[in-house]
Amino acid sequence: MSKFNFKSRRSLYLYTSFCIFIGICSVVFFEYTVAQTNTEEFCISCHEMQINFEEYEDSAHDKNHAGVKATCPDCHVPKAFWPKMYAKLYAAKDVYHHFAGTIDTEEKYEAYRLKMAKAVWKRMKETDSRECRSCHDTDSMDFSEQPGRAARKHKNLAQSGKTCIDCHKGIAHSLPDDYDESEEDDDEGREETLPE
Repeated sequence: MSKFNFKSRRSLYLYTSFCIFIGICSVVFFEYTVAQTNTEEFCISCHEMQINFEEYEDSAHDKNHAGVKATCPDCHVPKAFWPKMYAKLYAAKDVYHHFAGTIDTEEKYEAYRLKMAKAVWKRMKETDSRECRSCHDTDSMDFSEQPGRAARKHKNLAQSGKTCIDCHKGIAHSLPDDYDESEEDDDEGREETLPE
């Protein structure tokens, strides 16, 4: 015998309608929450992010001749659903570090800047700079409008085995003071993030 014993069709319809309503409300709430956490305002609501936001404001991703603006989520959150959900879950550690005070001063932030940058660079390399490519597509580039070296590098990007972040570190945020380009090969395959 069923756990739910509906005495009439009316109660079955009411129960079904209620479940559908709750399902719709859940989906709407989920979508709203994801949309709200994908805004620049949300990203910079923690005081730790003011340092890199100020750097971003001085970059071509914020102000440029074309008036095209890339905000925090454009570069740091994937567009596709499952990669976006993974990024959201991965970012939960940032909430912990916010409350733990790991980077709550400029000195602490600078001490961890290289580790944080390397973690982002590694993810970008693993995804072939997916978020960069949502705006910058080599197939749409006019190489005749680019300086010689950039045009050559972009033309051969697919064959080179490199990706955007290999050449474009420090575009939207300052490079860490202790960044040493010669260490790049030594760090391949080693993920560094904030301490656990």
